[in-house]
Amino acid sequence: MRTEAAKRVELVFSLFDANGNGVIDSDDFDLMTGRVLEAAVASDAGAKEAIRKAFRQWWTTLATELDADGDGVVTLDEFRPFVLDPERFGPTVSQFAEALSALGDPDGDGLIERPLFLSLMTAIGFEEANIHALFDAFGPDAEDRITVATWATGIEDYYAPDLAGIPGDRLVGAPAV
Repeated sequence: MRTEAAKRVELVFSLFDANGNGVIDSDDFDLMTGRVLEAAVASDAGAKEAIRKAFRQWWTTLATELDADGDGVVTLDEFRPFVLDPERFGPTVSQFAEALSALGDPDGDGLIERPLFLSLMTAIGFEEANIHALFDAFGPDAEDRITVATWATGIEDYYAPDLAGIPGDRLVGAPAV
């Protein structure tokens, strides 16, 4: 696994541990889902249900694949070596990428405006300066929008163990200047 990917794993674990208790459990995904839905007030019921299902699938996949001792929680040691495994998590990542990027497009025009992108990513737990750096790396148009497809691909790339120099790397550590 590349160094960049390892840093992304550490960040994802900290975000998934939404209640900050040092492990990931079902309650963390309920908390994160609630935060994201609060930010997605303009989205329709179908988009909201899709993100609920995507978060639930994340937890189900983590619990099934990574909870080695069956205690109902996933520790960093259980999480670290496997979460970027495309064979185990590829479909889950794709479902999540599709649901989250669609949630960012409530008017269905195929474009995501920066303010909603910022709200959704903040609800997940990313740092504001890093979110702006990511959005800029996606190459927004003159009206400060990115495509749904660009964001979905960016999410999938974020979970790829062999990629480096991707826009998602801006979410880890200090933002690019």
